[in-house]
Amino acid sequence: MTEQHPQWFTSSYSSNGGDCVEVAVNLAASRDFVPVRDSKCAGGPVVGVPAAAFSAFVAGVRAGTFGAA
Repeated sequence: MTEQHPQWFTSSYSSNGGDCVEVAVNLAASRDFVPVRDSKCAGGPVVGVPAAAFSAFVAGVRAGTFGAA
């Protein structure tokens, strides 16, 4: 079995001076969590968010639930 490594992704909306997070959604199906890290500190800590919670968060963002920043 081949070990999967995170494939980090930053949103195309992240042109705000570097205050962003990166996610590795490629692990959601196989590990049931989405790793999240600070884009300014790639070697720093990673938070594992349950895949269902991350999916609900993205749906809320798309629906405008959280308002504008």
